Amino acid sequence: MSIAIRKWGALFSAYFQDGLAYRASGYIWLMTDAIPALIMPLVWLSAYNGRPAIAGYSPSQMVMYYLVMVTITNFITSHLMWEIAMEIKEGFFSVYLVRPISFFQHQFIRNLAWRTIRTGIFLPVGFVLLMIFKEYVQWGNFYLGWQVWVAILLGHTLSFTLVFAMSLLALWLQEAHSVYELYYIPSLFLSGQLVPLSILPTWALGISAILPFRYTLALPTELIVGRLSPEAGTQQILIQLIWITIAVIAGQFLWRKGLKHYTGVGQ
Repeated sequence: MSIAIRKWGALFSAYFQDGLAYRASGYIWLMTDAIPALIMPLVWLSAYNGRPAIAGYSPSQMVMYYLVMVTITNFITSHLMWEIAMEIKEGFFSVYLVRPISFFQHQFIRNLAWRTIRTGIFLPVGFVLLMIFKEYVQWGNFYLGWQVWVAILLGHTLSFTLVFAMSLLALWLQEAHSVYELYYIPSLFLSGQLVPLSILPTWALGISAILPFRYTLALPTELIVGRLSPEAGTQQILIQLIWITIAVIAGQFLWRKGLKHYTGVGQ
């Protein structure tokens, strides 16, 4: 076990340093998250037009929802399937097959290192956003119990295991990018990233409760801003664990079957 921990630590350090060396790309991706976090609260504040609440959200809760959402998105949301698909297509994938650590562990640590850097890069931007919307920030309404931290860690794990399983489709498909783009449509709406889920119609809420997307971002966000009770959060953490198990099993199946189709080409 100690040997495995040393391997994970060395790999995390290598990818962390690699991410710092190419942090310019992190700043570019960061802007894609920060701009909606600035614009969406302004749009909603305009929509209130004197009303005390919309779908149960006060103006303060709505602003805090987006600020919390954009902050934890940096740590939780994984987009690693694009890199894995490219490495499979160009033949770099073969290198992982002879390394003394499983491909799943390798990619998990790689994703964790990059998400840690992204979160660190975002913190100054998050502080600026807090200053812009400071009149709406109400710290007393925040909940930061153990359910929040567990939901964030499991949300990170769930997002990774979903995209990891999906990335292995590249072992079959010559062009998997179209499939990945389809993934973002339900993910954007049903994870709560675009709008709070309680604003959606009842049928969409039912779908969001079944599919895994709300258990990545919406669950920890709603816990933090007080829209979900700790008791309800505990129940939904169990659903997170179920979806992680399903995604891991799907990934193992696709891995075993996909290797039989894989042919290393390229460099």
